[in-house]
Amino acid sequence: MDLQILPLAVTMMAGPQIVAAVILVTTARPVRVSSAFLLGVAVATAVGVAVTRGIFALLGQAVSPGQPSDPGSAATIVQLVLVGLLVLVAMKNLVRRESVEPPKWLGSLMDAGPLRALRTGLLVILLMPSDVMVMLTVGAHLEQRRAGLAEALPFIGATVLIAALPLLLYLVFRRRARRAMPRLREWLNTHSWVVNVAACLLFIVLILTP
Repeated sequence: MDLQILPLAVTMMAGPQIVAAVILVTTARPVRVSSAFLLGVAVATAVGVAVTRGIFALLGQAVSPGQPSDPGSAATIVQLVLVGLLVLVAMKNLVRRESVEPPKWLGSLMDAGPLRALRTGLLVILLMPSDVMVMLTVGAHLEQRRAGLAEALPFIGATVLIAALPLLLYLVFRRRARRAMPRLREWLNTHSWVVNVAACLLFIVLILTP
């Protein structure tokens, strides 16, 4: 996995995904609940990459991913389509920034147990359009280079590490983190559009960078 794809792990957790991780650290059982969430993120990311890689493999020569230098390859076309979609998403968040609100399900995570956290970790990866786009890019990248799933392990690990940052901060700083996390959660809730736009711009840069 080259350095062009690895930073996409940041985009995987940008938005409601990282907000969910922060909220779970403020629950009554932060370690157990957050660990279950991380397991869900790891499983969902691994499954997602395997499925998208398999999709490009099954399509075969009919729509071959082609070589990185080929502007007409399927992988390149997918990337350009993703860039167009991301531009639209960024513009939508920018225009509607005053009215953008976090999903209601985030608030219900305050009372989440390990099972709910595990399910949340799975769903925030598999059902988020931005994450699906990232995993499509990674799957195309793997097939383009005829690489196995082992090549995606650094990407999966980086995604889980980013998701684990709130828990790691909690474990290291404890009292300070317990006081800071609610304030961080509130800021992320009220500035979700900033996170979304930043994630879109980062993804676009990473896609277009040779």
